Amino acid sequence: MNNNKFTITKKIAKHGRQAVIIVPTMLQDKLSPGKLAEITIEVLQTLD
Repeated sequence: MNNNKFTITKKIAKHGRQAVIIVPTMLQDKLSPGKLAEITIEVLQTLD
C-alpha cells in the first residue's frame, strides 16, 4: 500500500510580493502537474 499522506513543517518563503511554500524534492513525483492535493495550513508562530 502506498503512503500518500505526509506532514511537513515549512517556513514560508517570499517570491516578490507573494508568500510561497516550497515543496520538498522527495514529493515531486507525487505532486506532479495535474494532480489534485488537499493542503491544510496551521499557523504555528506569528511574527509581530
